Amino acid sequence: MTSSLQGWLELLAVKGLGPVTYTRLIKRFGSPESIRASDVRALVEEGEIPPSLARALQRPLPSEAQEHIAKELEAVQAGRFFILTLADPQYPARLKTITDPPPVLWCTGQLKDSDQHALAVVGSRKGSHLGRTFTRQLSGDLAALGFTIVSGLARGIDAAAHEGALAASGRTLAVLGCGIDRIYPPEHGPLRQRIEQQGAVLSEFPMGTVPHSYHFPQRNRVISGLSLGVIVAEATSRSGSLITARMALEQNREVFAIPGNVTNTLTRGPHRLIKEGAKLVENSLDVVEEILPMLEPSFRDHLEKQQGALQPQPSAPSLGPEEQRLFDCISLEPVSLDDLISQGSHSPSEVMSILLSLEIKGLIKQIPGLQYLRVSIR
Repeated sequence: MTSSLQGWLELLAVKGLGPVTYTRLIKRFGSPESIRASDVRALVEEGEIPPSLARALQRPLPSEAQEHIAKELEAVQAGRFFILTLADPQYPARLKTITDPPPVLWCTGQLKDSDQHALAVVGSRKGSHLGRTFTRQLSGDLAALGFTIVSGLARGIDAAAHEGALAASGRTLAVLGCGIDRIYPPEHGPLRQRIEQQGAVLSEFPMGTVPHSYHFPQRNRVISGLSLGVIVAEATSRSGSLITARMALEQNREVFAIPGNVTNTLTRGPHRLIKEGAKLVENSLDVVEEILPMLEPSFRDHLEKQQGALQPQPSAPSLGPEEQRLFDCISLEPVSLDDLISQGSHSPSEVMSILLSLEIKGLIKQIPGLQYLRVSIR
């Protein structure tokens, strides 16, 4: 296995060989060893590549590249991660169908057959409290139905998508824009560990690769390629999430968008997608209805039985009449203390006391500027 894997890694290290050409050569010649053993003429004529690349495929790799590959194989042997190639039965079947699948995937955690029922959830790194809360709820509902949630481990909406799936005891996959041995952003180390326990972390970049900005559009095609469809939450009109949506369309995947306040710049991306024909999403059933015909009968039957019976949420703490009255005045959008005081007949100290009680019960939270908002949609 190690010697076979070495051939895949050596081929990947050849300058100028991209995923589309790599995949085509594997289909034509069968294995990296066969490709490296073929003469220049065969590679040019049968592989449809330029002579310069054909000659590069036959040259020995620089010693630096060979040393790096040796370190990667040692890391695999040590169990730090595992590597899948296009020839591996465990390679995600849906990802294999795109025109430019990663020839090699570095992975931690565990991939399962059920991950073929995957939905990508992506959005802004600067997602609002409302956007993150809705994303967390939607992802949790979909994970509870049996879908694997795929995202990019980024700040904001991506993190909320992973957290929602994890909270529902569901599966989630994170696709990195850096090497598998790096954590980006660095504060998501604990989140990554939880994902590895309930899913997997994947990268197409060799060990040690730093998170360059140009890696992330490339990473996005893997997120959509793993999935039945892509759900875009908050995103500006120039967001990388729209690149993911475009790639999803090119890969014949479904595209969904979550609408929002028209005055918020973070809703311009989803609204643009909706104008272009994306399915508007208000809840998990909007997603299920759209993709139900694409699913195999057994999973379709499972979903039809589950509709209206999502994983029950923990029951909310019982509230007294005054608590309930004030709680009803608070939403996912911030409301100021002054506004809450003006809406009732209680003194400021009484309102503060009730707010403290609601905070202790985990129903609301205070944010800077003496403002309050709910912590959950339900």
